[in-house]
This record gives sequence, structure tokens and C-alpha cells, in this order.
Amino acid sequence: MKLVVFSSDGKTSSERDFANVPTFEGDKGLQAVKEVIVAINANNRQGTHSTKTRGEVRGGGKKPWRQKGTGRARAGSIRSPLWVGGGVVFGPKPRDYSKKVNARVRRLAFSRALFDRCTAGELAVIEAFQAGVAKTKAVNEVVTRIAPKGRVLLVDAGFDAVTSRSSRNLERVSLQDAAQLNTLDLAQYAKIIVSTKALEAILARANGGKN
Repeated sequence: MKLVVFSSDGKTSSERDFANVPTFEGDKGLQAVKEVIVAINANNRQGTHSTKTRGEVRGGGKKPWRQKGTGRARAGSIRSPLWVGGGVVFGPKPRDYSKKVNARVRRLAFSRALFDRCTAGELAVIEAFQAGVAKTKAVNEVVTRIAPKGRVLLVDAGFDAVTSRSSRNLERVSLQDAAQLNTLDLAQYAKIIVSTKALEAILARANGGKN
């Protein structure tokens, strides 16, 4: 599969053939992509939300008024769910949202997502990110030449500290290590810019490596 490869400054580009890019026909792997993305989002949930039932809300032990003769509706506690400040009926409680997806499905989803981004022209390759660039302006210029708009993900096989600091103030730019790249990363950005070194690691994962 041919991909566009940019120079380190983003000023020149050429097409290069990468034989190891996975290929798919039809809708094979799309269901796996959905399952993996749902699982990633679920596993990122803390599940610490909590509400109090009427038995857990403080106070309300005394009956507000007598049962009959007041003309008002019967009430047994000011902590009834019908009252402001009362308990919550069937409210959320702490729980584990995590979902398990086996390695084979994760690998299939990763490969399919990679294939889709490559065929759509939404994955660009850069020879290398300029090491030691200490200015956010310089990083922004390179990114803008390759991806003028939209959220952008930069992927490298380990960013140096200077490049990371120079990129963190760019609101639309995120950084990810090739070893940590997942199916959700491949799906949620408008453009993905990958270094040649990172692409080698990604293709190795897509073709049977660890996911």
C-alpha cells in the first residue's frame, strides 16, 4: 500500500510503498473495532459514582406531622425520595465497568482500524520528528503543513523530552508512543502523523506482534 511520506520539516513529500500494511475486504473486522473501542472506553471509567438511598441519608427519623387531620398528604420521613434532599431511587452505585476482549479480537480491530485510516489517506508518515526542537511554533508549523485542520495525533517510537514539551501547548495535537497506540487512538483523530520508526513498530504489531 502506498502512503505519503513527508520530510522532517513537512515541506516535501513523496509516495512510498509499504508492503506490510494489512488489507481487508468487505466489513471484516468492523465488529471487532466496535467491541474494542467500547471496551477501552468502559475500562477507562472509574465507576466511583455513588448516590444515597433513603436509608443512607442523614436525618428523617421523626414523622414530619401526624397521619391524619392536617389536610396534607401522608408523610413518614423528610428523607423520602419524593422530598427535596431525600434519598435517590435506583441511583448509581460504585461498580466495575471493565470489559474483557481477547488478544485475537484486539489484534484484528487494530489491524482493521489501521487499514481504514491508510486507505482513507488519514495517516501520514514523517521521516522523523525533529529532535530537540524547543519551540512550539516550530512544531506547529510542521504539523500545519501536513494537517492544516482537525485533531492530530503524533506517533513516534519514544518522544524526547524537548519535543514533548514543545507540543503540549498545541490544543489540537496529542502525542502517543507506538507501543501504546490502540484502536481508539486510530479511530478518534482527524489525522495521524507517524514517524517511519514508529510505523515499523505499528506494522509489526498489526502483523502478529503484541497488542
